[in-house]
This record gives sequence, C-alpha cells and structure tokens, in this order.
Amino acid sequence: MAASRAPVRAHPLARSPRVDAANRFFAKAWDKGWLPPPLLEADALWQSAVKPIGDGAAAAEKARRSEEDVADFRERLTRLTTAAREEADLTPLGRVMTHGQIERVIRNRLRMGAVWLRRPDMPETPIAPPIIVIGHMRSGTTRIHKLLAADPAHSHTRYCDAFHPVPARPDLRLAKASAEIAFLSALNPWLQSIHPIASGAVEEELGWLAGAFQHSIYESQWRIPSYSAWSEARDAAPVYREFARVLRTDSAHRGNADRPRVMKVPVFSENLPELLAQFPDACLIVAERDIAAVHRSAVSLVANQMAVQSDTCDLAAIEAEWHRKIALREERRKHALANWSGPIAYLHFDDLNADWEGSIARAYTDLELDLSPAALSAMRAEAAQSAKGQHHSHSAQLDGFKTA
Repeated sequence: MAASRAPVRAHPLARSPRVDAANRFFAKAWDKGWLPPPLLEADALWQSAVKPIGDGAAAAEKARRSEEDVADFRERLTRLTTAAREEADLTPLGRVMTHGQIERVIRNRLRMGAVWLRRPDMPETPIAPPIIVIGHMRSGTTRIHKLLAADPAHSHTRYCDAFHPVPARPDLRLAKASAEIAFLSALNPWLQSIHPIASGAVEEELGWLAGAFQHSIYESQWRIPSYSAWSEARDAAPVYREFARVLRTDSAHRGNADRPRVMKVPVFSENLPELLAQFPDACLIVAERDIAAVHRSAVSLVANQMAVQSDTCDLAAIEAEWHRKIALREERRKHALANWSGPIAYLHFDDLNADWEGSIARAYTDLELDLSPAALSAMRAEAAQSAKGQHHSHSAQLDGFKTA
C-alpha cells in the first residue's frame, strides 16, 4: 500500500490538527478527573519507573557502573525535569510525551542493569574498532552512515536497538518500535520526510545517549536552555562510558562484535574526547557541508519537533540557538581532531552528490579499508533505495518556506 502524502508544510512551526486534538483531549481528561496529569518531578518519575523492577532496582541501578556514573545520571534527571517544568512551556501533549520519554529512560537503565547482573560479561564484550561518522546534522552524515552500513563487512545499529536497547528473548523490540513509529508518523505527518525511520533500519545511536540524559535529543524537542548550558559544560565521560557498555551489550546480543560498527550521532562533535576515550582505535569519517545549508535544514528539523510539544515556539530563538550550537560543535570538533593521530577521512556533501561512489572509494582508501565488490553492490542498492525515499521532499519544504 502506498504511503499517504503529507500535507503541505507551510511554515517551519506547522503542526498536524491531530496534535491540537490530543491537547484538547488531555486537558479535558485532567480537568474532568478521567486521567491524572503526568508529573515531571524527578522523584515521582523514578518511583513510577522502578515499580516493574521491584526489589532489585537498587542493585540494577549500580550494576557495572561506578559511583560517579550513578550520581551523574541522578543529577541529570533532576536538572532535566526541572528545566522541562520551568522552561519548556509544554502543552498537555508535550507533558505526556515528556513524562513518557523520561520514565522510559529510567526504566531501560534499570532493566539494562538487571541484564548486567545476570550477564556481567556482556558490557565487557570485546568489539572490532568502530567506524564513526562525525558531522553536523543535515550535513550528509545519514547518507554516509547508511552507505557504509550496507557493507557486509560492517555492522550497524537498528532503530529498535537504539530506542529499545535492553536485550530480551523473545525479542519484541522490532514490533514495539514499529508501533511507536506508526503513532509518531500519524501525529507528525512530516516526520518521515525530515528524518526517515523504520524499526529494523539503520539508525544513529542517539537513543543510547538519550538513555544517559545527554542533552541533544531533548534540546531538539523542548526549550531547556539551562539544561543545555549545564550539560554542554559538564564532563560527558559518564555518558560515554554508559554508551560503550550498551554498544558492547548490543554487539554481544546480536552476535556481530567481530565486525566494525558504523556509528553516527551529530552531537558526537561536542564530546569527541570523551567518545574517543572509549574507542581509541576507531576510524573517523568527517562529513562537511556549507554551514548556511546545515543551519537552514537543522532549524527546520528542530522547529518541527518543538511545535508538537509547545504552543510558544519562537522561530527566531531557534535560529539563533542553532547558529550557536553549530559554532560550538565546529570549534570543539576542530580542537579535538587537531590531536587525533588515528585513521581519518573527509567527505563533502557536494562531492557525495556529484559522485558518491568515487567519494566513498577515496574514504575507504584513506581509512585503509577494503571496498569489496559485495560492498559496492550493496551500497548501490542502498543508494537506489534512498533515491526513492520521502526525505527528498524536505528540500521542497525548505524552498516553500523561502517563498511563503
């Protein structure tokens, strides 16, 4: 069945009538006492999340984690919930979505700890040196990521792994993630054009960083300047230690630890020293694109996400904030890479558009990787599939904003 066409997106802050209907429903449900309003206090969220874990929650919280890592998560929880309550100006739907996200993060962290109590070897699993794509969102990182992930010599993270990281048998994560994507796509008809997602498809590891309350996914949904500033200034080592444990666990569960994992999250640029401390043998690919084009597309993505959860989004403020964020990431990336002596390749957005095969071949040469016939064939299939994707309509949306 062909996918239904999304309505015209006339403005970056446009949102579906379904969002307004959901806001009216929740407001009425709370007013009439049909449902309790969701609490965004750290203690209340913690107590709600630990109920399914039971008496083992205290041990699960500490499993394979240092005291510093445990304390970092708790402080992040307190500061994030405070910022969400006091700064984000959430709608009723935004409040429900915020509560659900934070509660799920806590619960997943405890459930992962319970897994590590049973299988302490999993977070210590030896893995092949990863291939890490570094670059701003909207700079071609997704295209590079998916092309390299198509190489059968490599492994990748699936969407369902990124946002449902706790391994289980039977593994129902594909089904759970599919249901969530269907719901989010119904709520936000432009989601798949801005960032196409599918439960079993190649996906960035943003969910694993969100699982340690790194700020990136949250600041793209809510206006939380105090949390962004605090988290940007904070040592991110506890976040990336947890990230590495989750990666090793995922590799063990899926049986692909012997193949290099191709990874990318745009916020890696902010925390390269902490990331590379966990993976000092990594190969790096740096994605480059004209900064003005990056900014324009990034603002479109963030505005779309924020409009779903707040009535008071300020487009000028979003534009200013992402000028700042892009400059911060540029500065930090350049500083970190100045001290990098490992394998590295650079790929420019325009070169990929002009000749992606030649660009990828040069990157493989720079990284001393083998571009096999099987890899090239798989990449061509991925490129052909991508050419049919919904994401191409995002360019039309951006052009429409210029003339509206």
